[in-house]
Amino acid sequence: MKRSVFRNRGLPYLLVLPQVVVTLVFFFWPAFGSLRLALYRSSPFGDRLMFTGLDNFTRLLGSGDYLESVLNSFVFASAVTFGGLAASLGLAVLANQKIRGLALYRTALLWPYGIAPAVAGIIWLFIFHPSYGILPFVLSAVASIQFNWLLKGWIAMLMIVTAAVWKQLGYNIAFFLAGLQAIPTSVLEAAQVDGADPVRRFWRVVFPLLSPITFFLFVLNMVFSFFETFGLVHAVTQGGPGHATEILVYKAYNDGFVNQQLGTSAAQSVILMVVVIGLTMLQFRYAEKKVTY
Repeated sequence: MKRSVFRNRGLPYLLVLPQVVVTLVFFFWPAFGSLRLALYRSSPFGDRLMFTGLDNFTRLLGSGDYLESVLNSFVFASAVTFGGLAASLGLAVLANQKIRGLALYRTALLWPYGIAPAVAGIIWLFIFHPSYGILPFVLSAVASIQFNWLLKGWIAMLMIVTAAVWKQLGYNIAFFLAGLQAIPTSVLEAAQVDGADPVRRFWRVVFPLLSPITFFLFVLNMVFSFFETFGLVHAVTQGGPGHATEILVYKAYNDGFVNQQLGTSAAQSVILMVVVIGLTMLQFRYAEKKVTY
């Protein structure tokens, strides 16, 4: 393999400088700013900060509302991550079959990724709306079920989970489809000759070969569900009904920008960042061992 050699020793550093600047300005600077602000409490008029140490963190961890938002976040993230990956893998397997109009089906499956989370939430809001939504209308006509997300928190959670899964569906399918097409047909034919039925071939051959892609998408979808779903919740439920869909990222915004509790909001953002980093490290520590490269 030919090795690249830079005649100017400063050129490699110059090439990576823009990315380093972007990382420092848009990641490390806000992160350290939040960490500093989490140790203070702002005055009622927001004109000065009072040092309180770890008081913001202790009050948060003793708050029932905050612990409820933690539970909501883990339920939401688990449903979006596991449900989204399962649905994406199933659709990717179907899209990998040789059928007429396959290009049209694949395009339709990939389209939702181009939609913003807030727009995806509004689309599913029309479907779930108790007054003119098609889903409550069908359920009330067929089984006389009152399907109202404004009254039942679990329905609201189901709605935003469905919207988040649907929005991320195209991205996941694209990777799974690329992984399925990269599997040599000779491997599948050998398993078929050995007497493996389609189900056994999938679980014993196809799924282990897709494990690197599955692990990558698992981490990515988890980060997406914790951080990038703020627009969806804000546009659709705003944390309601009650606090049923108030996940951590939305509660941090609500306490900071609406209630003007800047120190508490900063402490929440620090805790959220630590939780996501910790979950990612656990995945690389334990889940990656089961990945077949």
